[in-house]
Amino acid sequence: MPSIHEKLSALGLKLPSAAAPAANYVPFSVSGTHVYIAGQLPKQEDGSFLHKGHLGGDITIEQGYEAARLVGLHLLAQLLAACQGDEARIVRCLKLGGFVQAMPEFTQHPEVINGASDLLVAVLGDAGRHARFAVGVASIPRGCCVEIDAIFEIRPA
Repeated sequence: MPSIHEKLSALGLKLPSAAAPAANYVPFSVSGTHVYIAGQLPKQEDGSFLHKGHLGGDITIEQGYEAARLVGLHLLAQLLAACQGDEARIVRCLKLGGFVQAMPEFTQHPEVINGASDLLVAVLGDAGRHARFAVGVASIPRGCCVEIDAIFEIRPA
């Protein structure tokens, strides 16, 4: 079975390094067989953020989807860090929480967060299917157009 890195490579993607927290919190916490991943932003390799702005304003659905897909990569990076690199410990994604920085009249939040959801299913198969929410908010840290957190189930070490 191909590894996460091999599946991402086949999609033309690369797993980023697990991001350090930007304030007084931890990037993930493990409790029993659950990993709770803190909200991740669409941070690029050069440290800048992909597609800052508001959906329904200066950001298109396609750009929001692309940013959410990048956030999905960051979620996977944090998950692997929580599992100390052992992919065999990953059982499944339980839930995503998707926040979309949007204009008040924007209503297509699910289409944006699909960027992360589609990536998780492409990489993890059925284990990537999850419950989720996708809501609009007035502001996200650093002006990013999306922020997503996640809960995963893992096997004990």
